[in-house]
This record gives sequence, structure tokens and C-alpha cells, in this order.
Amino acid sequence: MEESLYRILSGSVYGKVYRGVKEIRGSLMVVENVGDAGYNEVVRIIDTDGVERIGRVLETSSDLAIIQILGDEEGLQTDVLINLTGKVFEIPLSDEITGRIFNGRFEPIDNLPPIISGEKRDISGFPMNPIAREYPTEFIQTGISAIDGMLSLVRGQKLPIFSVSGLPHNTLAAQIVRQATVKKGEDFAIVFGGIGLRSTEAEYFMREFRDSGAIERLVAILNLAEDPPIERLLTPRIALTVAEYLAFDLEYHVLVIVTDMTNYCEALREISVARGEIPGRMGYPGYMYSDLATIYERAGIIKNRKGSITLMPMLTMPGGDLRHPIPDLTGYITEGQIFLSQELYSRDIYPPINILPSLSRLMKSGIGSGKTREDHRPLADQLYDAYSRGTKARDLARIIGEVGLSSIMKRYLKFANEFEEKFINQGVYENRSIEETLDIGWEVLSILPEEELVRIPRSIIEKYHPKREK
Repeated sequence: MEESLYRILSGSVYGKVYRGVKEIRGSLMVVENVGDAGYNEVVRIIDTDGVERIGRVLETSSDLAIIQILGDEEGLQTDVLINLTGKVFEIPLSDEITGRIFNGRFEPIDNLPPIISGEKRDISGFPMNPIAREYPTEFIQTGISAIDGMLSLVRGQKLPIFSVSGLPHNTLAAQIVRQATVKKGEDFAIVFGGIGLRSTEAEYFMREFRDSGAIERLVAILNLAEDPPIERLLTPRIALTVAEYLAFDLEYHVLVIVTDMTNYCEALREISVARGEIPGRMGYPGYMYSDLATIYERAGIIKNRKGSITLMPMLTMPGGDLRHPIPDLTGYITEGQIFLSQELYSRDIYPPINILPSLSRLMKSGIGSGKTREDHRPLADQLYDAYSRGTKARDLARIIGEVGLSSIMKRYLKFANEFEEKFINQGVYENRSIEETLDIGWEVLSILPEEELVRIPRSIIEKYHPKREK
């Protein structure tokens, strides 16, 4: 039997070969007497039937290695051949990568040939050196008023979307993929990473990308829920490795959208438990903060390089709890957050973005004269202030009735309703320019008397207020 196994490997062996493992625990394999195994090293596993699987080294010591099996571990016995290849997990890259769809192991699932290239990159990558970073200052238009007008996305930013199970975050992700643009004449690409998707969700994304034509500027990596947990750890790293190649080798401006990072963290916890590690808060590994940072911090702009990487990770907050470790740690690493609201969604407002707790910390540097429009910043400030007052008026009206409100409070209540219905609410396939978004903002703001517009300079009011003579 051993002779036949070695015949299978004959002519294709690179690295070292070992026979037999100590233990198999689910998707983990414990191998003894392999002191030369390297962290993240790719492993070939050949069973007694000649079936080959791929794995990678998760942990190594002087005489022991723990290997994570990629793929189905069912039927594996301890009497297998282990081929330590001496290589890390790499993916082939070329300038023909756009327009392609891959699975979580970077294998094509679009019925097109595999990428053939001498250019291979380690998916682990490296977070950008803070000294080499350039401060983000360029606006990215998503075509969604609530984001462009109030929570502007800036090139090189990390801006997550916090959702709850049942809300249309996947629909929003697909809409951003279809509509996102940068300045005319600049090369722009989108990398989409789907983590732990149901089959229906994966089919939805593939159909949307193809029908809209977005596939032409897109690279999609889709990991399904039935795939092994380890693939959920690979998917965002593969997506960012592709983005780095497009941005810093081919000089594209790249927007990376990853959904759902909660599935990533659940896979991280599952593997941590299987390894017998001491759990941290709520059972997640204590190193989850640094692990997420190795993903998020790969986005940004490098000085004296033309390309850029902008990251929009999406995650569902378990139980809607903002203090849960996943959104909590994500909020510390990224530059703002966008919240989706169950209340708005229940009232058929799409996208159900809750403006008040949401924030884009880099918005101020990416908007204004020469980037969007000179009235953008003061208009956004005034809309936020008025909407905050309007929601307070709504809460008060629920207690004392609308008739009990003062005349100005009734104005603010009307403004809040109009702001949600006209500014936030828009069609799934409605793509608004930034000028259209700002004009709608002025339209709903005209409900309030001019003396209430205390956050907008008089010169801006005179120039842009729709009720004034131009």
C-alpha cells in the first residue's frame, strides 16, 4: 500500500513527505515529528485511495504540527501521506483577472479557464506601514444619497456597514457594486468577497453582477456556507491580495466589499475551539482584534503610488448588539460605521440607513469645492441637526400627540418624515449623482424657515436655497 501511495506522488513531490498522523479532530490533523514545518505552509494530504486534499499548517513546534484540512475531511484515516511543500498559500494573478468569479479557494466557478500566470502572491499580505500611508482625500460616489450626502466614502477609507440578520445588506452591497464610481478617466475596479453565503445569496450576487454589466470591472470570490470553515478565513485575504495587485501593480483605484465578516469571526472561533485555545470574550479567541486588523489595515493609499484600496466590510451584529465583540472590535480598527435600521426597514425605507448613530470620520477631507460641491459640508451638518430635532419631535408626539407640539416642532417632525421618504429612501436600481443628492437635501430642508438654518453660511443659503431668487 505504501509503495502505491508513493507512486501517486512520484514525479510531483516538492518538499518533504511523512507517513501517518497522530490524530484527526474534525478538520484538524495533528502530526508528530515534523520539526521543520512552517507556519501557513501548504500541505498535500494523500489518503489510501489516492485522493489528494490540500491543507495548511496552523501551528508548529519542535516536533508537532497542527494542519487545517481544506475541503471535506470525511473518510480520512490516520494512515495518510503528508507532503510539506515548503510553500505558503499563493494565488496566480494577471491583468486578465477582472470579470472573473472564483470560489473560496480561488478556483474559477464561471466556466472560464484558470488564471495562468507566473505572478503568484502570498495571500497573507502585510498591513500598510503607517509611515508610508497617504491621507485619504478623494470622494467615491456610490449613487446612494444617505451615504454620499451624509456619510461620504473617501478613497482609501475603511468604512464598515453594521447590519442585523434579515435586513437588506446584501441588496445594498450589490447596489454599491453596480453604482460606485470615481473621477472620469481613472481606472476603477471592484473586488467582492462573499463569506459563508447561502447558495441563493451567491446566485443572487452572480445574477446581479452579470445582468448589470458590473462583472466587467469586478473580481468576485464567493465562499459558500457548506464550504469548510478554513475557506472563510481565506476569502477576505484572497480578496485583498487581488485588490493589492490591481491597485499597486496595475494602478487601479479598487473598492473592496466583503460580506459577511460575522461568518469570518465565527469560523475563527470554531477553529480556535478545535485547537483547544483559551477562549476570550464570548468564546472568541483573544487575538481576534489583531487578526481583524491584519485584514482591515491592508486598505489605504501608499505614498507615491497611483492606486488605492478602499474597504467596505459588512457584518451582521448578533442579536443587534453593538457591544458584541465583532462590531466592537471592527469599530476600533475602522474609520467610521454605517448602521442599518430595523425600524426604517419595517416602514419600507430602502436603504434603511440610520443616519444619527452612523459616522464617516474621513468625510470632511473628501468633500467640498472641487471634490463634490461647496455646500456639501454645511448642508450635511444642517440636515443632521434638523433630523435629530425631528426624531425628538416624533418621540414627543408619541407621548402627547402631534397636536401638542409647537408650530416649529411640527415643522421639524414634517422635515424628519420628508427626509426619510425623499432623501434616504430610493429605489434599489436608482443611481443618484452627488448633485442630485445635494439638491434633494435642499428641497427637504426648505420645509424649515430660513432662520433655523444656523449651520449654513448666509452666502451658501443665498446661492443654493431653492426658494430664493437666483
